[in-house]
Amino acid sequence: MLRGRATRERKLSCGGGRAVKRGSPPQRRGPAVLAQRQRRQETTWLRYFRCPRNGPCCGWCRSVRPCGSCPRAPPAGPGPGPGPGRSGPGTRDHPPAHTALRDRLLAAVVACFKRHGAAAIDTPVLELRETLMGKYGEEAKLIYELQDQGGELLALRYDLTVPFARYLAMNKITNMKRYHIAKVYRRDNPATTRGRYREFYQCDFDIAGQFDPMIPDAECLKIVHEILSDLQLGDFLIKVNDRRILNGIFAVCGIPESKFITMCCSVDKLDKVPWEEVRSEMVGEKGLSPEAADHIGEYVQLHGGLELIEQLLQDPKLSQNKLAKEGLGDMKLLFEYLTLFGITGKISFDLSLARGLDYYTGVIFEAVLLQQENDHVEEPVSVGSVAGGGRYDGLVGMFDPKGRKVPCVGISIGIERIFSILEQRMKASGEKVRTTETQVLVATPHKHLLAARLKLISELWGAGIKAEMLYKKDPKLLKQLQYCEDMGIPLAAIVGDQELTDGVVKLRDVATRKEVDIPREKLVDEIRRRLEP
Repeated sequence: MLRGRATRERKLSCGGGRAVKRGSPPQRRGPAVLAQRQRRQETTWLRYFRCPRNGPCCGWCRSVRPCGSCPRAPPAGPGPGPGPGRSGPGTRDHPPAHTALRDRLLAAVVACFKRHGAAAIDTPVLELRETLMGKYGEEAKLIYELQDQGGELLALRYDLTVPFARYLAMNKITNMKRYHIAKVYRRDNPATTRGRYREFYQCDFDIAGQFDPMIPDAECLKIVHEILSDLQLGDFLIKVNDRRILNGIFAVCGIPESKFITMCCSVDKLDKVPWEEVRSEMVGEKGLSPEAADHIGEYVQLHGGLELIEQLLQDPKLSQNKLAKEGLGDMKLLFEYLTLFGITGKISFDLSLARGLDYYTGVIFEAVLLQQENDHVEEPVSVGSVAGGGRYDGLVGMFDPKGRKVPCVGISIGIERIFSILEQRMKASGEKVRTTETQVLVATPHKHLLAARLKLISELWGAGIKAEMLYKKDPKLLKQLQYCEDMGIPLAAIVGDQELTDGVVKLRDVATRKEVDIPREKLVDEIRRRLEP
């Protein structure tokens, strides 16, 4: 008894144990105690939440102290939770108004493609990695690469052209006119203010087959002209060039053939940076002599029309190069066809256009929007290129076991960049976009008429009328009519006690607020008559 008491007092005098002398003030918890409590709290969390790869870590797994190495973790936020959700960088959600505007835009593009006789196809979003590699030059670094459970290397499609060439070779197709609208993926630095995203739609039109020179190429340019004119995006310019002309220029300037493609990638930057920067890249990074770079600069800064083509055909050096001579001859023929189409006013033969993709072999083109100034947008909208394409006669042969080539030419419409312009215009003008196609709202002015509404709306659906009703048993009439105005629904079919007795439906024009009693059996015909354009 005495020994136990003495031991207890000795512990207290040494600061050990958890007992406190009677009457003494409470002890403050030191850092060690607080750290121990935090570890216990963390252990409690991690008992239920564990990272599937690295064990306990990160906000995704509800850890108190994120380790930052979990691949599933969202950006660390305050507290142990995962924080608010957000879309990935370079991507975005499309609310109903955006989707309706995009659908309207795509419908206009598809109508043009169909007007020119194209058939639609679809290809997988996942391709074998080997299918895409070696087709895009320096752009290949932007391909998203994946690996499946079996270790096979895959990639998200970078564009719709290479999958189309693979499709032709795999199915032994030698003649086709197609269009394809789908999402593509690029690991690029997103510039969302200028309509540049990592996930975006492309709208492609291609003509495959052996045809007389420049006729399909001219039609592709005509399609670009039609689409940009129909969408009323403002002034635009379609630049054209030919890879054979560029390769001829490189050859007469003393550039080895092995550097042709990398030179194209440098020249292709001239629409974004001045010639001095491109020249510095050629000399400093790609090993050209200053004289050779200056010689290239004399050519690639030229642009014009038929007069420039004639001038280059008389050039003492280019006229002796076979590739350049063929390209200039086809370019002259192309301008003759474009003159017949009546679109040469929007076409510029621009020797700085290179399009850095490896697979182009002949004519190349790119459409750019010029400075945008109108009543609705105070500042110019700069979105750069909105369409591009060219001839790729050797691409299909890369996928054919026997190397059989199928000549192809096509265009790609950058629909996201066009959408960004239309979106800004709508915001500035305050224009509202209908997000549904509802034609009639079925409404009631009295209570206990849910059955009457359900029966009437079923009749309208059966007749092919696009109809809605509010999901309330007894909604107020004012709320129902307000819904019509908010959603842009043109008509309201109102059925009340008196209408049921008389066998009629009160049809209300939402815009004018005029109401007319229509016999029940004639309601569908009257709705169709009023909705006729």
